[in-house]
Amino acid sequence: MTSQESRSPASWVRLLALFSAAGFIESFFFGQLNAFVPLYLPRLGIAGDQVAVWTGAIASVSGAIGIPFLPFWGALADRYSRQPIIVRSFVAHLVSALTMLLAGNIWVFAIGRSVVSLALGNSGLMMTTLSERAPQNRVGLAFSIMNAAPPLGAFLGPLVSGPAMDAWGLSALLLADVILMLLVIVALTVGYRDRFLAKRSAPLVTMAVESVRLIWRSARLRALFVALFLLFAGWMLAFTYAPLVITALYSGDEPGTAVGVILGLGGLAALVLSPIVGALADRFGHWRVLFAGAAVAVLLWPLPWLASGLVSFGISWALINGLVSAVFAISFTVLSSSAPSEARGRVMSFAYLPVNVGFMMGPAIGSVVTRGSIFAIFPTAAVLTALGIAVLWLAARQPAEPV
Repeated sequence: MTSQESRSPASWVRLLALFSAAGFIESFFFGQLNAFVPLYLPRLGIAGDQVAVWTGAIASVSGAIGIPFLPFWGALADRYSRQPIIVRSFVAHLVSALTMLLAGNIWVFAIGRSVVSLALGNSGLMMTTLSERAPQNRVGLAFSIMNAAPPLGAFLGPLVSGPAMDAWGLSALLLADVILMLLVIVALTVGYRDRFLAKRSAPLVTMAVESVRLIWRSARLRALFVALFLLFAGWMLAFTYAPLVITALYSGDEPGTAVGVILGLGGLAALVLSPIVGALADRFGHWRVLFAGAAVAVLLWPLPWLASGLVSFGISWALINGLVSAVFAISFTVLSSSAPSEARGRVMSFAYLPVNVGFMMGPAIGSVVTRGSIFAIFPTAAVLTALGIAVLWLAARQPAEPV
């Protein structure tokens, strides 16, 4: 097939729809786990005063296990093919859901939860494939649509599933997730033809090490990744513990529904704020708006801590999550523009690494700071975001091209 045919509207739009749907379902699953695992832990024998500690520990470990494998997924894709590596991520989700569904104790459940981290690396490969299929003047649009699906799924997962959680429990949700993952695996296997031709024959370990060295040689990329780790560690810290805050403020007998509604408001706010912030970034500069958005987030993070009830907490939570989701989307553009054009695909394969490391760092910090009060996560998130801005300033001062 010619390059022109591969970039035809029917080809890239269909692929964009497939990748966006897959990303939405993946994050829908992730949103359910984040919202409802804390509510499920007592059924696995965890005492009420230990739920916060176990919530942070499970989230941190599950985020850490898959990170060492990340360079190898990109190397395998470059050496052989992208499609099976993308499909692999949803097989990991399927195995994870099945293991948690069948778990009879906390240790088996924690193992199943950790399998999720073996799915890392799929979004970068999808974006690289889209950049090759979409017309050059539509790549930005394709990226923005695809990367809007995961935050939406992460927030709508709890909103849609809350009543089911109250009625039938987490097991019913996991069974539904197994079915959804099977459908995604079939869709990606049948509906996505991989036209990528491998051009490298070097050993996989060598290719994996080269990917890491590529980022390490660039002063800007080194600093930028650290900055994004810190920015999103605060977000993931709050995101992990928000269900426990909501249940602490809620006095009814349908906690799953309450958690789903409050977290779902964050998704609706992201739908409104992300396009607005994105338009501002296109007009005034991505770096400038990234700084401004992160600075406003520092000011907003204490608001949920000061909330006096569930309504005021829900409003402040929606506002901060909508803004941080928009900042998250802008970060992809800044990361892409900071990479050399000839190596942009390899750099972008690490695009979701900051938020994954943030998901590991944030809950680990939270397992300590929540021992005094569960509400301590919000000022802690403000401090982490402020540190991220400081490192982001250092990154912006470095040359874009690697040394």
